Amino acid sequence: MGTVVEFRIDRRSGVATYLQIVRQVEQALRMGALVEGDRLPTAAQVAAATKVNPNTTLKAYRELERAGLAEVRQGAGTFITRSLAGPQAGPDSPLQTALAQWMEQARSAGLTGRDVTDLFEAVHAATFQGGFQGDTVG
Repeated sequence: MGTVVEFRIDRRSGVATYLQIVRQVEQALRMGALVEGDRLPTAAQVAAATKVNPNTTLKAYRELERAGLAEVRQGAGTFITRSLAGPQAGPDSPLQTALAQWMEQARSAGLTGRDVTDLFEAVHAATFQGGFQGDTVG
């Protein structure tokens, strides 16, 4: 219990800050970096680390609570209530290992982080454009 989450806010992304926080928590849940029972950082901690208004973090946490992913316990904090990790997710999964190797090949070939993101998004859209069960838009 107690995995530390470090939020990264991209102010130029066009995505609302609270949604960036929600998506980063969801990603951490899918990857197994956050698990049931983990405590999320306080709104004040997030504000100090990211220069985001604490109310923005509280809005994100309320959204996570509405989605059934987190629970606010008065006086104790906000805790993860369920995982999104699939059977092939997690830091030691074969899929993550293969993706990490591919990312290293892409960097060695001279692609920038933005190039890789654009390529991933294009391939993801082509692969999942029909919207399979479990996919989220965004």
